[in-house]
Amino acid sequence: MLPKQRAAATILLLTVLLFIFLARHDFSAHIAISRSKKMSVTHVVLFQFKPDLPVAEVRAACSRFLALKEACIHPTRQEAYVLSLRGGKDHSPEGLQNGMTHGFVVEFASVEDRDYYVNKDPAHLAFVKSIEALVDKATVVDFNDGAY
Repeated sequence: MLPKQRAAATILLLTVLLFIFLARHDFSAHIAISRSKKMSVTHVVLFQFKPDLPVAEVRAACSRFLALKEACIHPTRQEAYVLSLRGGKDHSPEGLQNGMTHGFVVEFASVEDRDYYVNKDPAHLAFVKSIEALVDKATVVDFNDGAY
């Protein structure tokens, strides 16, 4: 085999091997990680309000939480960035609440929006401070839909 033909055959063989490797490799995990910053985030919040708290105070705290949907303004876009916020009082018959009395679900467009909300948003931080004396405990779980 001539040197030029041998080089061409080697390149062809390497190209075929690379193609086979790429076709058989599962890149979905890498893609999921790279897209996670762009994926929406579901932020689940559970409260155990103090048992001796008047119902009116619990309702007022819940109303303040729900009002964050409009009160939380993105610092650069200067617009509300909470996609949705809903919640209510627990009434599950399963008995697995571990004392939690109320649940809320907050949706964000991105991890960055959630991080700003949790760490810097003045409206959210003021709300957190306002309920410190009203709750015995809180649980928060965040996830990207479909990322297991």
